[in-house]
Amino acid sequence: MLNSANNNSLQHPVANSSENTMNGYNRKSPQKRRYEMPKYAVPPKKKTCKERIPQPKNTVAMLNELRNGLIYKLESQTGPVHAPLFTISVEVDGQKYMGQGRSKKVARIEAAATALRSFIQFKDGAVLSPLKPSGNLDFTSDEHLENGIENIANGKLVDYIQMMILMLTEKKPNLTSLETSKLPLQMFCMSQNRDKFKNVSKSAITVDGQKKVPDKGPVMLLYELFNDVNFECINIDSAQNNCRFKMTVTINEKKFDGTGPSKKLAKNAAAKAALASLCNISYSPMVVPQKNVPLPIDDKSSSMELPQIHADAIGRLVLEKFMEVIKGQEAYSRRKVLAGIVMTENMNFFEAKVISVSTGTKCVSGEHISVNGAVLNDSHAEIVSRRCLLKFLYAQLDLQCNQATAYQSIFVRNTDGQYPYKLKSGVHFHLYINTAPCGDARIFSPHENDTGVDKHPNRKARGQLRTKIESGEGTIPVKSSDGIQTWDGVLQGQRLLTMSCSDKIARWNIVGIQGSLLSSIIEPVYLHSIVLGSLLHPEHMYRAVCGRIEKSIQGLPPPYHLNKPRLALVTSAEPRNQAKAPNFGINWTIGDVELEVVNSLTGRTIGGQVSRITKQAFFDKYGFLMKNLPGILNRSVTTDYGQTKANVKDYQTAKLELFSAFKREDLGSWLKKPIEQDEFVLIE
Repeated sequence: MLNSANNNSLQHPVANSSENTMNGYNRKSPQKRRYEMPKYAVPPKKKTCKERIPQPKNTVAMLNELRNGLIYKLESQTGPVHAPLFTISVEVDGQKYMGQGRSKKVARIEAAATALRSFIQFKDGAVLSPLKPSGNLDFTSDEHLENGIENIANGKLVDYIQMMILMLTEKKPNLTSLETSKLPLQMFCMSQNRDKFKNVSKSAITVDGQKKVPDKGPVMLLYELFNDVNFECINIDSAQNNCRFKMTVTINEKKFDGTGPSKKLAKNAAAKAALASLCNISYSPMVVPQKNVPLPIDDKSSSMELPQIHADAIGRLVLEKFMEVIKGQEAYSRRKVLAGIVMTENMNFFEAKVISVSTGTKCVSGEHISVNGAVLNDSHAEIVSRRCLLKFLYAQLDLQCNQATAYQSIFVRNTDGQYPYKLKSGVHFHLYINTAPCGDARIFSPHENDTGVDKHPNRKARGQLRTKIESGEGTIPVKSSDGIQTWDGVLQGQRLLTMSCSDKIARWNIVGIQGSLLSSIIEPVYLHSIVLGSLLHPEHMYRAVCGRIEKSIQGLPPPYHLNKPRLALVTSAEPRNQAKAPNFGINWTIGDVELEVVNSLTGRTIGGQVSRITKQAFFDKYGFLMKNLPGILNRSVTTDYGQTKANVKDYQTAKLELFSAFKREDLGSWLKKPIEQDEFVLIE
């Protein structure tokens, strides 16, 4: 009895516990229970008819719109019970079409697809290719993508993808049967797998339909879009471009490369390249203008962005050419800044030509300046590449001197203008720099992740003209008291100052890249795009190269105008080189047998010779053209170099207007070199 009582007493708490939890919650104090609310205090609202998402039509619905009263018949069922294979037929216009699938629904969709494929012709004559033979085709699989795309013109593929994205993001849910017939059938049926592509499409387009950087990482997005994705990592030792890893991704037998200082960054770069090429998805900071400080829109395009696939092609071509020309002289491969210019005709990058390649980060020392134009004052890579382009332009005009070679030139006779020659239609030049140009474009974005909105856009330092320092790196703002530098002051130890690369590029976007001498022969030539390898901040870059004077520039003599080049960042961004910059730079121009190495501090070659891209060399070429080029009225060059340039009135007017625009914006005065350095004449 005692034991029984004890047992009852021991079991009592347990019984109470069971009783407490019987109603689904533990017994608690009134104070705590007071705050417990039901899981659903208010029943969720039911979606109204307006909120219902219209579902895209499958192939059966499409076929029924075109042919009424169709009857689908089950022809057979084969295979084991756990994996049956159904065969369904449909008769259209007296012709029977078959379809197979794991379910009757899939087989019916397949039969309708086969029927549609037989009589629907797509835009531009493209037709759906036959399906690959398979027992259980699944229209929602990625494998089906290539079934209907391989025979469609490449130029229309992006249009199809964009239409598909619009449909998936509910921008245009009520597509008519005529509109849907323009889509490849497999891409239309891809919408059946809505969950897979919904997030991808929303990350590729903003609410107002403008492209933006996807929310997901490039590798994750690539795996979501494609099944057959294979990455392969190759370790490389490349002092030239400071990359330790190279990653190759293969998708449907197509290869895309990416490089970076780590495997992760190299993998991301390869994925970005693949997405840009296959899906027109870009991770460039230029894709979306920053809020409240939108990039301006010019008359030709709604964006300042150069397509990512074009930017990658430009960067790759320049790097490959550098590796090619440096062979045999690897001792001069060390560099911090690499630049090059690529020429295209009708934006055909398959036949693009690298015009110039250069390296360098220093300027000439004041004690080495020349009175006969025999030294390079500025050996920064982008400035040297532009001088190499001048050498190329002179060579192209040389072809016009001989009637037998005139057709090979990129210039044509200008019969209806004040200039004897002009560029052929469709010829474009693209500048590549592996980092942001020194000066206003770089100083406010020293780190790769500084791509947010400028927090202090109205500070006086923004947009200021800046100068390089002789024999050193970096820039300083010009002083309001600075005027023309004097020859004796420089020789007595005053530092020789040179305008920053950002300022010089801004100048090119007003007066052109052809220089003052050639401006008496050809129409102004402008850069079509500028591609950077790193440190692209959209706002700072745009302001530096053209934005800071766009409101104040006025009165330019036509055809001079404010040029707004397209901007882009390559997917394989180049890491910062922490090594000390060398005192030499290299230059190569298309047609050169070998590269030229210049001592940046002396402005001469390492052998002490006069460089092939100096003022002296170009003045000699100009004198030859004036004597031999057809269509030149005044063939005598009787003045010195400086006065000959001053005689090109329209160019000088445009240049003075540029200087005035900077002054009106209170951005400083353009600093000029001593006039004595231009007082040399042609050598007979």
